[in-house]
Amino acid sequence: MTTKESDPQRGDVVVVEPPAGAADSRCGVKIPLGSACPEPTPGRVGQVFIVRVVAVGGDRLKIQDGATVIDGEVRRDTYARKDADCPICNLPREITVPRGHVFVMGDNRGESEDSRVWGPVRVDDVQGKVRLRYWPPAGFGGL
Repeated sequence: MTTKESDPQRGDVVVVEPPAGAADSRCGVKIPLGSACPEPTPGRVGQVFIVRVVAVGGDRLKIQDGATVIDGEVRRDTYARKDADCPICNLPREITVPRGHVFVMGDNRGESEDSRVWGPVRVDDVQGKVRLRYWPPAGFGGL
């Protein structure tokens, strides 16, 4: 179940229509070594993803050992499943999330392709905030 979200916040689980680069693992600009994608490709991919907002417009972000570092502070991403073998889980070069965008990541950090690869998502492309989980049955409840 979702509700439209015009002001997504860090930690929100949201439904997004990602930038066109999500279709072919492409960033909107050449990515400097050790950096997450700072700018998305134009357009949208035409399908929706469920992801978590880890940074909002204006945040300075880098990824260290699967954890997000926002404005120099390591976030406690207790929901994240980290993977030591993940090539995009250690991106120490800081980027700034553009205003009007959110940076999203999957909770299964080693198995997710997300803003680290295809860039931030426009807030206008956030379809809604996930409020209720119904699968698996043992996890039923609000988020």
